[in-house]
Amino acid sequence: MMLLPDWYFVIVAGLFGAALGSFLNVCVYRWPADLSVISPRSRCGGCGQPIAWYDNIPVLSWLALRARCRHCGSRISPQYPLVELGVAGLWAIAAWQAGSLLEAVRVASFLTILLGIALTDARDMVIPDQFTIPGTALGICFAAFPGAPSVLTGAGGAVLGYLLLWAVKLAAEKALGKPALGVGDIHMMALVGAFTGPLGVLLTLLIGSVLGLVLGVPAMWVRGRLAPLQTYLPLGLFLALGAAVTVIWGPALVGWYVRTML
Repeated sequence: MMLLPDWYFVIVAGLFGAALGSFLNVCVYRWPADLSVISPRSRCGGCGQPIAWYDNIPVLSWLALRARCRHCGSRISPQYPLVELGVAGLWAIAAWQAGSLLEAVRVASFLTILLGIALTDARDMVIPDQFTIPGTALGICFAAFPGAPSVLTGAGGAVLGYLLLWAVKLAAEKALGKPALGVGDIHMMALVGAFTGPLGVLLTLLIGSVLGLVLGVPAMWVRGRLAPLQTYLPLGLFLALGAAVTVIWGPALVGWYVRTML
């Protein structure tokens, strides 16, 4: 039986990621508006003309059309090819670095969901349940296979993430006297816990909070100066960044902390 070279799997993973990135673009635009991602077919936002399959090939079609609709000439956002390239890169790197096919699919799937959450939260300040609830179930299912965190670890992480964010929400609302945090953030931390376990939940919250303070608060202040009525902090974006750091470098960070501090 002929064994295929490693680079073959990296290329296949990248091509699959590009196709998945194209679908992720649809999810990012439709799910915050509670629209179906199945029907209707993708259409031009300018003229409403359905997009033919040959104009919907990831990255290549955008380049061939020079970022414009074939029918009306409306500009096509660079977000489409950037997301497609980003997801392609995530899957290719996961296939290259992971020790097994299952681990590559698990990590790449989690990072793809996190990217979708980051985009919708930054763009619409919404974290759709379509990302988080099925994603939580998927994370626990992955935990049932050898080499991944155990089902007990995944389920425990999901419960901890969910309850911990609810406690933060209730405490913040009592202290501030107004609504704080969204239910989407709570569901998101259940997703993070399912993939990374209880320790991953804590590390994600720590890293996400630091990134929010260092990057988000100054950006929010600048935006508030420019548009006072549009000031907000997309917490899900920074939690997604924290979760990405956790799933990739979490064990190394914990090991460094134990060796250095303890």
